[in-house]
Amino acid sequence: MRDTRESRLLLVLLIAVAFALITVDIRGGEDSPVGGARQVAATVFGPIENGVAAGVDPVGNAVSAIRDSGERHDRLARLEKENAALKASLGSSDRNRSRLKQLDSMLKVAGEGQYGIKGAQVIGIGAAQGFSWTVTLDVGARDGIARDMTVLNGDGLVGRVTTVGPGTSTVLLANDPDFTVGTRMEGNDELGFASGQGDRALRVELLNGKAEVKKGDRLVTFGSQADRPFVPGVPVGTVSRVDPSGGGLTRTLYVTPYVSFTNLDVVGVVVEPPKKDPRDTVLPKKPQPTPVPTVTVTVTPSPNAPVDGQQEQQ
Repeated sequence: MRDTRESRLLLVLLIAVAFALITVDIRGGEDSPVGGARQVAATVFGPIENGVAAGVDPVGNAVSAIRDSGERHDRLARLEKENAALKASLGSSDRNRSRLKQLDSMLKVAGEGQYGIKGAQVIGIGAAQGFSWTVTLDVGARDGIARDMTVLNGDGLVGRVTTVGPGTSTVLLANDPDFTVGTRMEGNDELGFASGQGDRALRVELLNGKAEVKKGDRLVTFGSQADRPFVPGVPVGTVSRVDPSGGGLTRTLYVTPYVSFTNLDVVGVVVEPPKKDPRDTVLPKKPQPTPVPTVTVTVTPSPNAPVDGQQEQQ
């Protein structure tokens, strides 16, 4: 159609008619006079729209699938993160329970010995200090820690503080070969010096070469002048072997320490010594021996048994 005056007039007329029909349709609602025409149009153009939709839907479905996949991925990632957090929480709870148990045991030792302690956590092992048996604690000078303070836990003697920083400190463990502590035997008060031997039992030299010692006897720290570096009464260990006495001036013992130096976690630094020597009160209670039942067997002779010196009559 050529662009003429008549054609432009016809276009304007058609647009006006269209607007008029739209207005009548909207105002008429379901009773619209053009409803039938609309239904006819739907019947004619419906299959065409379905065909077009069939061609477009795969693309729309793909976009929707990608969006849903992203949502599912995010949800899965969120669930995995929540599960990991839950597992970490459970693990943390188990660890916290273990730490609470250690802390409770340590506070019991501190209470029995009347030691003023500063609780600490082991945050490093001796790699930074060469080949020595040492650990690093998360407390330092800001927490009142000073060099040559006794370190213990709920089992007994851990070591002594050797170096102190503002927020951390280094402890030389009691099993280190350079470690030496004065000891006292439970009961007979025999004095000696215990030295570390790494992963082996502590070696103790008793000052009395004729001291009566047996396996199972127990030792505590003797204490130092002004309670530095060791306070008295801290459990050290149990005698596991006694060398035969050779008539020397000293006697050698081997002592299994109470503390396990390879799994230290919660410890306490003694920042205030006891007012008096606790002696043996901090030692754990000795296990009560299980009584062995005595069985008495009484033999009752049979009434038909022959009496000695006699024979049955034939």
